[in-house]
Amino acid sequence: MLSLEIMPPLMFGGLVIFLLLGFPVAFSLSAVGLFFGFISIEMGFFTTAYLGNLPLRVFGILSNEVLLAIPFFTLMGAILERCGLAEDLLEGTGQLFGKVPGGLAYAVILVGAVLGAITGTVAASVIAMGMISLPVMMRYGYDMRIATGVIAASGTIAQLIPPSLVLIVLGDQLGKSVGDMYAGAIGPSILQVSLFLCFIAIVSLIWPQKVPPLPPEARGVRGWPLYWKVLKGMVPSLVLMFLVLGTIFLGLATPTEAGAMGAVGAVLIAVVNGRFTFGLLREAMANTGRITAMVLFILIGATVFSLVFQGVDGSIWIEHLLSHLPGGQTGFLIFVNVFVFFLAFFLDFFEIAFIVVPLLAPVAAKLDINLVWFGVLLCVNLQTSFMHPPFGFALFYLRGVAPKEVLTKDIYWGAVPWLCLQLIIVAIVIAWPETVTYWLDRGTGVDPSTVRIEVPLPDTQDDGAVPVFR
Repeated sequence: MLSLEIMPPLMFGGLVIFLLLGFPVAFSLSAVGLFFGFISIEMGFFTTAYLGNLPLRVFGILSNEVLLAIPFFTLMGAILERCGLAEDLLEGTGQLFGKVPGGLAYAVILVGAVLGAITGTVAASVIAMGMISLPVMMRYGYDMRIATGVIAASGTIAQLIPPSLVLIVLGDQLGKSVGDMYAGAIGPSILQVSLFLCFIAIVSLIWPQKVPPLPPEARGVRGWPLYWKVLKGMVPSLVLMFLVLGTIFLGLATPTEAGAMGAVGAVLIAVVNGRFTFGLLREAMANTGRITAMVLFILIGATVFSLVFQGVDGSIWIEHLLSHLPGGQTGFLIFVNVFVFFLAFFLDFFEIAFIVVPLLAPVAAKLDINLVWFGVLLCVNLQTSFMHPPFGFALFYLRGVAPKEVLTKDIYWGAVPWLCLQLIIVAIVIAWPETVTYWLDRGTGVDPSTVRIEVPLPDTQDDGAVPVFR
């Protein structure tokens, strides 16, 4: 005879078994949720009417306008991946920094940050930079592990820097606005780019032979023509960044509206660069359709699982399990980050965001943890899922476009130092929450004690009419 107390761990264990067996995540979530839902009805834990909430929750997902930002940003990234903007940025910036040791690596990091800020997708950044920069680095004597590591790591900047797709999903799951999530991610994004640049600077000082400068004959144009060449790729990027991020931060557009403007801007850039074709648009739309469908199916599966999980008091079980960890907030944060780090070996960030985050958010709120800061912290941690050897998607993307002479073991070993740098950023964000909250606590500049709200009195009439407010 099953008891209510044993249902939550059974559900969670059943889901883990399905995932380890390799079944698709979306269907595993739905199957486990419905299976335990029917058992719970038979055992009397809840009634059939409780599952009647399921269509309403699915409709809520499909009618959520915030989630519309995902296909818009994905379409924008898919178009920019093919329109030649990355080539212009990398070529110009690489020649600008080419005369200093590590110059190409600096260029890859900076361009990775710019591409991340206008595409929001890791795949677009890693594939573009892997195809363009890796052959050049190999030709001019870069250490293979440094070259592959910096390309993969700089591509993952798109995971954190706005308009990151994962921040949209985390904001939705945590019940926080996407604008707040984007604002909170500014500090960690700057910190990450700075830390990556410092690492290359240290390597260039200790082992300059691993990151040699470009020879004079490879630096191309010099002087003002070089700066115009850099501006050719940078100006469209800055305009697109304003369309996407500036309008959100200034309150001129919602993330969905900004994503729509970004997609249109990406098409215009492709037209200006002479790269636009209907075949390009068709490929970009097909890629967008696949990713959007995957996200929605996972989200629908997750809502089936979470509805039944809550019905058998799973949220109470999780809260009791995590809120009594030794160390209070600190113990909870350490456990969660270690758990997410290892979970990211097997699940991608969408799956973790839809399955795990809804279970953690109520406990974090009860421990008086700022949910925006908590979400950004998880986003920083989830970056490591792209760099985990041997399962990191950034490593798969790079392996797919790297020349045959690049060994897979060099890609894996090259990722390790950058994975450690990402973990350092996690520790910094935990130790100094101001890296996130500074961008949220600036307020409106209005003292609430000085605000007066005057309510007009109604006109009284003797004829029995309804009072009229003026």
